[in-house]
Amino acid sequence: MSDFFEIKDKQRVRREDAAKKLREIADQLERHNDLEFERNGISIKTRVPDEIDMKIEFEIEDGETEMEIELTW
Repeated sequence: MSDFFEIKDKQRVRREDAAKKLREIADQLERHNDLEFERNGISIKTRVPDEIDMKIEFEIEDGETEMEIELTW
């Protein structure tokens, strides 16, 4: 049996609210060894090692801009 858990959440938010969420994630990474997410009564907490892989993609196509930030460990 494989371990698999996924939370996907896509919503339209104000720019300031997006920045607030990114700061919350950054604070967890900086101050703790864990990241914790909760959506619809489902909560997951995972340990984050001292070194992680980070990928940032920025794309503009057909008038739409997309930025993806991916952290893996």
